[in-house]
Amino acid sequence: MPRIFKERSFSRWMRKTELTDALLVGAVEEMVRGLVNADLGGGVLKKRIALPGRGKSGSARTILVTNRDTRWIFLFGYEKNEKDTLTHEELAAAKEYATVALGWTEAQIAEKVRRQTLEEIHHEKESSTQVPPAGGHP
Repeated sequence: MPRIFKERSFSRWMRKTELTDALLVGAVEEMVRGLVNADLGGGVLKKRIALPGRGKSGSARTILVTNRDTRWIFLFGYEKNEKDTLTHEELAAAKEYATVALGWTEAQIAEKVRRQTLEEIHHEKESSTQVPPAGGHP
């Protein structure tokens, strides 16, 4: 599984929603399998994530950047009732961010995590596709 990150502003927004790291991991797993809502170009994707009890139509919309191989970074999020879509300026900013972020070295990523401008989602235990061991107990 590739590395998954959240920008600090995304983490702050996420705290106001019912969105969890486990749901983000599940969304990345879906996108790895090709289930992307929109490829906005330049490494920028849009993914709807169903919130508990709401379904995808009343869900969170997330904008993330990825190289589709090793790095997925959640950049921006909003609920459908907050806004319909990204503005041209927001999309341009996301594409510019993707150009820079997808070129970061491991040392640069480590520094951003240390400074808490980027948070890594440790998903080995959070995977939505994790199967419990025999006997039904995790």
